[in-house]
This record gives sequence, structure tokens and C-alpha cells, in this order.
Amino acid sequence: MSIAQTPRPIDALDMLEADHRAIEQLFDAFERADAGDFARRNALAQRACELLTIHTIVEEELLYGDAQHALAAHERIDVDEAYVEHFLVKTLIERLTNLKAGEDGFDATFKVLKENTTHHIEEEESTLFPEVRRAKMELVALGAKMAARKAALQERIAETAIAH
Repeated sequence: MSIAQTPRPIDALDMLEADHRAIEQLFDAFERADAGDFARRNALAQRACELLTIHTIVEEELLYGDAQHALAAHERIDVDEAYVEHFLVKTLIERLTNLKAGEDGFDATFKVLKENTTHHIEEEESTLFPEVRRAKMELVALGAKMAARKAALQERIAETAIAH
């Protein structure tokens, strides 16, 4: 196999893009779910919120700080905007934790969460991630840190679920 055919190792951005696809699948499944199937809609919304929570923590703790140091000043605006978009996502997730499918505001809140998240994903993948790749950050090592942090966060969520 020549060097040109050797696949590059999975890195932090690959992992984050895989998260994006999983979140999009949950949004699509929610839209396909019967409006009266409250149990399914609750489960899908809860899972989407869990994935988004883990994803935002990992990005904020591990990617964004490194990106701000590695990027040129004009590119840092994209990181600043990503933090603000995460704030909105976290606010909507908090609201959803106090709502159940069938209650006033549940569907509207989830719809806005989806719209905001979809916009955020599009901006990250079209602007921020290419800038980060060009900055020559150590993305494979960062991916290993992200995988460990994600595993710890998933374990914490599982422990919390068992305790309730």
C-alpha cells in the first residue's frame, strides 16, 4: 500500500463529526416519531440532550481553547461564536429537562434546539473545522483525550440514571 492510500488515523474532528451525525439521526427519528408516542419522543429527546451535553463539554474543554491558541485572530471569531451557540443549546436542554412530550412548549423547544444545533453543525464543519485542520493542531492526540473524556461523561450519566 502506498502512502497515498494509507488512511489517516481518526482524529478529534472525525470524532466530533461522528457525534454530529448521531445527533442528526436522533433529530430525524424524533421528527418521524408519532406525535402521540410520548414515551418515544421523551426517550429520543433525552438521548439527544445527553449526546449534546457530552459533545458540548468535550468541545469546550478540549477543542475550543486549543483552537483559540492555534488560530489567527480573525479565525477566533468562529470559536467565540461557537461558545455562544453552545450557551443557547445548554439553555434549551435545561428547559427540556423540565418538560415532557405532550406538555406545552416541549415540541417548540425541541424544534428550536434542532434548528440551533443544525446551524451550529453546519458552521463548525464548513468554517471552524477546516480552520483547525489548517492550523496543524495535534488532532490525533486530542482525539484520544476526547475519547477518554466522553467515556467518563457517559459513565457519569449512566450512574446518574441508575441512581434515579
